[in-house]
Amino acid sequence: QVRLVESGGELVQSGGSLTLSCSTSGVTLGHYDIGWFRQAPGTEREGVAGITKDGATTRYEDSVKGRFTISRDNAKNTVFLQMNNLKPEDTGVYFCAARDETLYASPWWSHEYDYWGQGIQVTVSS
Repeated sequence: QVRLVESGGELVQSGGSLTLSCSTSGVTLGHYDIGWFRQAPGTEREGVAGITKDGATTRYEDSVKGRFTISRDNAKNTVFLQMNNLKPEDTGVYFCAARDETLYASPWWSHEYDYWGQGIQVTVSS
């Protein structure tokens, strides 16, 4: 059974930092590209950051460039999202997702992923 589990979400003040982790079981993480997504109340889920299976390429949504960093440790089956200078508009439920990129022609921010975590709440207070 494949599981993706997010951790590290909490309430933080504006300007603060958090690191989210996405741990996996039942799948070899190094076989998959990983995306981080977030969803605020009343909005659609949006792609925040993506990383290729070898970690060589990372991509970011424009509003988080320079503030968020996605990385991975395939030996530990874990992907990280370091978030700095957090803003209230970063508030939402954050999801990690994994996909075999050979199966999809869609860009990394699409919702076409093989596996999804349950999500974790991040709240940034002003």
